[in-house]
Amino acid sequence: MKYVKLGNSDLNVSRICMGCMGFGDAAKGQHSWTIDEEHSREIIKRGLDLGVNFYDTAIAYQGGTSEQFVGRALRDFAKREDVVVATKFLPRTPDEIENGISGQQHIENMINIKVTAPIVGATKLHHIEGAVKAVDMALNDSEIAYLEEPYVPHPLAGVMAQNKRTNASENHGWGTGNQK
Repeated sequence: MKYVKLGNSDLNVSRICMGCMGFGDAAKGQHSWTIDEEHSREIIKRGLDLGVNFYDTAIAYQGGTSEQFVGRALRDFAKREDVVVATKFLPRTPDEIENGISGQQHIENMINIKVTAPIVGATKLHHIEGAVKAVDMALNDSEIAYLEEPYVPHPLAGVMAQNKRTNASENHGWGTGNQK
């Protein structure tokens, strides 16, 4: 694994940051496709074995269960000083603002109450293994130039549907939008 300094800090992080939005209790959040704690731990452990020391999660992912899964796995598989965890917090509520709770107090409350953690969204082992292999890839000048070309979005044409079993029996209105 290759490591770099994180911004202007003294933190050395792996060039791969494991995104953990795919970890968490599927019954406790907005995504039904997240993976359970046992499988999350397996992927986190494999990442650690491959040298990944940088993990990204958020209190909002699956009702906080992503952070809990990541925190317990890192507690069990790594030394605290060897890993870097990036997280995000929910914004202050209108009640907190009305009651004069500062942004700093809000974050401290979130850490003290909700964060279990003592400290690239992979949902399968081959995702993290492929990402680690990609770090050692060397691109030639024409490949770099191609990847650096600005993305020009194309007009979107298509349909949008509720992709859930509970919606299967409902009547749906299908449209293709303005094709001009």
